[in-house]
This record gives sequence, C-alpha cells and structure tokens, in this order.
Amino acid sequence: RPQHLSGLEIIRDLCEGRLEGGEIGSTEITFTPGKIRGGTHIADTKTAGSVCLLMQVAMPCVLFAASPSELHLKGGTNAEMAPQIDYTVMVFKPIVEKFNFTFSCDIKKRGYYPQGGGEVVVQMSPVKELSPINLTERGMVTKIYGRAFVAGALPIKLAKDMSAAAVRCIRKEIRDLYINIQPVREPDDQAFGTGSGIIIVAETSTGCLLAGSSLGKRGKSSDKVGIEAAEILLRNLKHGGTVDDSLQDQLIIFMALAKGVSRVKSGPITLHTQTAIHFAEQLTKAKFTVTKSEEEDPSKDTYIIECQGMGMINPNL
Repeated sequence: RPQHLSGLEIIRDLCEGRLEGGEIGSTEITFTPGKIRGGTHIADTKTAGSVCLLMQVAMPCVLFAASPSELHLKGGTNAEMAPQIDYTVMVFKPIVEKFNFTFSCDIKKRGYYPQGGGEVVVQMSPVKELSPINLTERGMVTKIYGRAFVAGALPIKLAKDMSAAAVRCIRKEIRDLYINIQPVREPDDQAFGTGSGIIIVAETSTGCLLAGSSLGKRGKSSDKVGIEAAEILLRNLKHGGTVDDSLQDQLIIFMALAKGVSRVKSGPITLHTQTAIHFAEQLTKAKFTVTKSEEEDPSKDTYIIECQGMGMINPNL
C-alpha cells in the first residue's frame, strides 16, 4: 500500500540503494542497500497512510547513518491501524530513547483519514551503538493523563464528551488517582481535514508508560470513542507488563540491534511481535526467547521477551 511503498522509498533514498518492484500491489521487491548517508529526506504517502509507520521504517536506519538526518514525513498523523502521532511522542519516544539515543519529532500539521495532508519533521543524530534495555519492573500507576482532540468541522463538545466518558470508565477500576484528559481543538492552521480521537497514558513509579487510544469516525458516538480508549488502557494495565500491546512489537528491532541482553516484560505476545521477532532473527544474529513470567500470580498472562542483541556498530563513526 502507499505507506509501505513510501517507507521503502525513503530507505532507498537514505542509503542511495536500488529498489526493484516498488509499486502499489507489488508482491515481490528486490532491495540493494548502499551506504547510509543521513541528510534531509522527504517521504509522502499522498494518502492518510501513517507518518508513524514511515518513522518506524526509517529510524533504525538513520541511527547508523554517517551524519544527522532530518526526515519530512507526510501523510496521516492520526490514522486507523497504526500508532497515532500522539502515541509516538508520548509513549514510544521516551521508552525507545532508553536504548541510548534521542530524536525530536515536530508536528507541523495533523492529517486525518481519508486525505492525510499531515506533516511531521523528525531530527536524529547517528549513534556508535545501541545500549540494551531492561524493562521488567512495572511499579504502581502514579498518574493518568491524555488528550481528547477534535479538528476541522467538529465542535470542542465532542472532545469534552470523549474525555468525560473515558474518565468515568477508568474511575470504575481506579478510584484514587487524579485523571487529567485535556479536551483540545486543533488550531485550523495546524490540521488538515476533519478528525477526532483520544489517547490516555498511564505512568508508573518505575517510569513505564502504557496507553489506550481510539479514533472518532462517522456514526461512532464520542462516548464510545472515549470508553474504547479507556478499556484498552485498563486491559494493558491488567496484564502486569511494562509495555502495552502497541509498544511491544516496536521495540523488537532495537533489541535486535543493541549490544548485550535486553529484557522486556509484556502481556500476551501479539502476532505483530511474533512476526517482528521472526524477521529480526532472519536478518541479524540476534537471538530471542519468550518465556512465561513466573514471579507473577499464575492468573496473570505475563511474559518476558529476552534478546541477545547483535551489537550493531556504526561503521561511519
């Protein structure tokens, strides 16, 4: 699909590689990489294809580039079947930076289904190598916060309704915590098209971040959107893992590239994660093991994902 093709094209451009079979609907590609240069690159899905997926594709690559990179990623910032940009900034970024690198993500314009039209600018410097992570202590939930947003033709009341419904739903399970979900209307010059949605993040005493999110769409009540996000968050808090279902698979490639042993405690292993592990092992010398976590009470569905990383070294630094 358009976002997958844009992802391949940005990698091709980043490393002056050769791509054959790069068209929509293609069932086979041949990719020959060159040297990863860094520099400024633009990737545009020309649809609501997710800018977050483009970022996921490019990031492991630019970490091992010869010079800093600036990526202008265009498409959908808050789209179905992909992490919302708010998730990327609020959850993915602080956790993935534990691998010992940093990046900035500037949301220039938000874009929604079906036109897209959003743009984010990601800046990132290369590293010599990645450090392993150890995310095995969940700790206690210390705060819950988030944002419910509307953009374009939608009234702020919808955002307030999403927020209120989410708070009510969480309150049934968690009574003693202040829950701060800000209703916001995206400024017209910073949003393209009409969209709505919500993201709620729970932060724990050990610095874990787990989230639930949902998008509004025609015919779906704002209460339902808020409740859906709250239920996803509560489900992620129940399994006792240190990462939520959406982050689980996004960490695999970094664990594989890092030097040393990484350990992550998670809930049930998703199909995305199984796939990511399969290909990471095919493409690198990294070795993954997934074991049921023993110290928990047996009723909890908790697992330890352990990886002996390949210890990728940046040849350019």
